[in-house]
Amino acid sequence: MSLVKITKKKYPIEIDLLYATKKNFTGKQIYKKKDCYLHKDAIPFFEKSIELAKKLNLKLKIYDAFRPSEAQWKLWEHTPDENFIANPKKGSPHSRGVAIDLTLLNKNNNELDMGTSFDNFTLKSFHGNISISKEAQKNRFILLGIMSASGWDFYKKEWWHYQLFNSKKYKLIKNNMLKKPIM
Repeated sequence: MSLVKITKKKYPIEIDLLYATKKNFTGKQIYKKKDCYLHKDAIPFFEKSIELAKKLNLKLKIYDAFRPSEAQWKLWEHTPDENFIANPKKGSPHSRGVAIDLTLLNKNNNELDMGTSFDNFTLKSFHGNISISKEAQKNRFILLGIMSASGWDFYKKEWWHYQLFNSKKYKLIKNNMLKKPIM
């Protein structure tokens, strides 16, 4: 399998997979397990982003990474809006293991102000939105700089979403293809 498990034991990060809880926009638990994975090809970019954040006395906090195709369908059934949810017929970079949703934490493990919460499906979530505070704009630019300098592509409508370039070259991965399914 091409997925690598991401853990706090292995990496100096925080993980809060909101789809493994009811604290997400659907109000339902999507994942049964709180296991976090990325495609093996994304690992060098992920490690570089950790290193760059550390140089700024910051840490990454992951909200989502690999998302099985079945989970993408559940999100789509709740909110079929291609501005914020990839149509599962086309496939999501998350369902290929090459996307990550994240934010930054300061030295006290507090989230930096990004102007909106994760999965806020409004114009305020767009990169470059100037209706949020200057502090939030600065923090988004810091995250964008870290992730871009690490080799990630960004999605202009979600400040938290980053993916590998050419993500569609990777195959979609279903839950039943995992040795230990998360759904």
